[in-house]
Amino acid sequence: MGKMIELTASDGHKLAAWRADPSGKPRGGIVVIQEIFGVNSHVKSVADGYAADGYLAIAPAMFDRVQKNFDVGYTPPDIEKGRELRAKITVEMAMTDAQAAVKEAARAGKVGIVGYCWGGFVAWMASAQVSGLACAAPYYGGGILDHADIEPKVPLMGHFGDKDAHIPVEGVKKLAQKHNQHQIFIYAADHGFNCDQRGSYNAPAAKQARSRTLEFFRKHVG
Repeated sequence: MGKMIELTASDGHKLAAWRADPSGKPRGGIVVIQEIFGVNSHVKSVADGYAADGYLAIAPAMFDRVQKNFDVGYTPPDIEKGRELRAKITVEMAMTDAQAAVKEAARAGKVGIVGYCWGGFVAWMASAQVSGLACAAPYYGGGILDHADIEPKVPLMGHFGDKDAHIPVEGVKKLAQKHNQHQIFIYAADHGFNCDQRGSYNAPAAKQARSRTLEFFRKHVG
């Protein structure tokens, strides 16, 4: 099991983070970027899962700049509040805080980043703007298609669902064509298919995406 720690960003902002350590010597570090629901039980379980696979996992509290200790579930009011906070976080803020998490994870070696929902967008942007990354694995990040022109500086693996009303599959196919040096996978699934606490959870898609991501991290992180 992990524990909460404190990170300090380059601008002096202090943010919480969930830190999960592997049982033995780390293979490297993985930064896990939250959805709009904060560092909740699901995000902690994802980080714990990567720790079980041998990585030092760091899940920074990306909303701490606007509301400390945000941790909610998946009800309509939770979604509304999460969207409200997300709207207050600029890309610059997100990159600064992701950078702080990468710095902490780098104590274990090379670092990969994975993010889900809004965190997928953060991971996408981080692939071009955050230093010290070895690779990036964004899952169904809303906003990615609006920033399709960025050029990832590291190997990237994206995961999307073809039933995702937030991210049109035709747009994802164009994204894959544009960035054909990277791996973009499309699953028969909805938005949020990786989260076993959401109604859109799709176990086969989640399992396949995680297997691919883990293989990707093994190749680029260790």
